[in-house]
Amino acid sequence: MNIFSYDSKFTQILLKLCYSCYLNLLWFICSLPIFTIGAATSALYYTCLKIIRNTEGNVTRTFFKAFKENFRQATVIWLIMLAVGLFLAFDFYILYHLRLNSALPLAVFWTILTAILIAVTIVYFIILFMIFPLQASVINTTANMFKNTFLIGTHYLFAPILVFAVHFLMFFLVVSVFTPLIVLGEGFCAMVSSYILNNLLILVTTPAETEEE
Repeated sequence: MNIFSYDSKFTQILLKLCYSCYLNLLWFICSLPIFTIGAATSALYYTCLKIIRNTEGNVTRTFFKAFKENFRQATVIWLIMLAVGLFLAFDFYILYHLRLNSALPLAVFWTILTAILIAVTIVYFIILFMIFPLQASVINTTANMFKNTFLIGTHYLFAPILVFAVHFLMFFLVVSVFTPLIVLGEGFCAMVSSYILNNLLILVTTPAETEEE
């Protein structure tokens, strides 16, 4: 088979890289108001999952259709995650300075609280990296979305770890190695993460789990 034919692996890889760049641009533009980051991320994963399953159709239309349909719930989820993230960051700041300026007995107490806060933060990141792919895959109430994401993310811990690793590697490469890779950015991360999560999402998104909000 000619490597430049449409069905060749080489062409398909190039095509998906082009999709990643384009979707990264769409995601960035739609995320600019900040409060829309959740809807943009949900639409990004919805489109990436369609692409890797070869059911995407028109990519632009698919992205904005998902953006519109998931806007309300994804925005609520994002604002909750943003508020919790800011709260955790503030707590880390306070505990760091309390531990730094306290005598030994109190310093031990603040250290224990910091350890607990680290555990809570790990759960936070598990949910953060899993909830939008799940939200893009099923229809469910917001409360059940958080509950199911926690259960799935902790049961299949390899999944959020790998998704985090993909995002961390992209961040490292853009900041420290080759800044122009930013054109791939979140689009590429979501595409690779969709490959990682695809079988898991198919496994857990059975009709019994979905219920209209």
